[in-house]
Amino acid sequence: MNDGVAWGAHAYDAEIDSRKWLQRSQKSGPPEPALLDESFARGLAEGITRLPFATWNFGDSVAFEALVSWADFSDEERWASFVHGWGRAWETRSRPFVRLDATVPGSALVSVAKRYGDPRLIDGLAELATYLMSRPLIDGVYELWESAPLITPYGDADMRDRDRRLLASPPPCICVDSLHFDPPFLMALGNALRDDHLIAAALQQARGFVSLLQGANGLFHHFLLRGEEGLFGPGWGRGQGWALLGLLDVIGTHPGGADAEELALLVASVQRLIGAMIRCQRADGHWPVVLTQPDSGDEYSTTAFMITGFLRAARSGIVGHDLVAEAVGKAAQALSRSFDADGSLRLVSSAVYTSTVDDHYAHVPRGFVVPWGQGPALLAVIELLREGR
Repeated sequence: MNDGVAWGAHAYDAEIDSRKWLQRSQKSGPPEPALLDESFARGLAEGITRLPFATWNFGDSVAFEALVSWADFSDEERWASFVHGWGRAWETRSRPFVRLDATVPGSALVSVAKRYGDPRLIDGLAELATYLMSRPLIDGVYELWESAPLITPYGDADMRDRDRRLLASPPPCICVDSLHFDPPFLMALGNALRDDHLIAAALQQARGFVSLLQGANGLFHHFLLRGEEGLFGPGWGRGQGWALLGLLDVIGTHPGGADAEELALLVASVQRLIGAMIRCQRADGHWPVVLTQPDSGDEYSTTAFMITGFLRAARSGIVGHDLVAEAVGKAAQALSRSFDADGSLRLVSSAVYTSTVDDHYAHVPRGFVVPWGQGPALLAVIELLREGR
């Protein structure tokens, strides 16, 4: 791969498909509830290290961050060492950078580079930041793809003329997933290098995502396209998880100082998002695949994301514990019933890609063992264990 590669839908499809994530057949009836204790968390961490990673792609960030978090919680260094090994392996062959490097688990790699005193990895990440910040801007936010990874929608939804036109020639895009990539990475690297320019860029990017993709109802849309009116993918459940954890990372790692107004805007965004998610939670503790479509079915990664985000927000004082306590309790009970016997989070969807057809999101195939399921699950168990200490 090189910068000459046109990262359109077909190239993106090939990269995702090459990873061959494992799909599970779902057993009939709910499984026995799992005991979400340290032993279970350790099993989740072991499972993550066996996933068929390829450097890098969507969803890696949350899995690698979960391993670093588990190393911190458990005082077992091998989990952080695993992340460091992947980071060093990537760094040795990372040039020339390509657009897919936007999915590098940047904040996790900065963390292990500092942990092990690795200037070579820090230097590689600094070069990557320079590359990522050279991308064109769409209304102040770095363009993710030069050609959006649009696919024919899952399900049998009708496509309009506009949908067919965009599918045939996708324009550049920005996606909510990147709120978990770029801003936390730039903030972590800025802190490590004491670089005010990177810290300011992290804030500017986070603020841009909020301005462009968060709706009046508090929920984030999935993406927008350069030159096209409107937003796409309203109410995608897991997308709210990328947004929530990304925003909390930026707020929680900002060094303080003269950016109080910008941080207040991000805090308000988190509060609106959490309020919206509480209103959308089902009685059984889970959230529907599409939050604005209560009958859109099950997808359990959203539940894991929300447990983590709600508890982190409460611990930092962004929201009160009393606001999220009931929702977290229901979600924890739901999560405990959502694993297969081998510790795989059930009903997690495959790569969603992008579609201008709203009905697409309710029909993405589910039942995959993937970083964007197992990573959030481990983070959620860690946060629940922290609450119990």
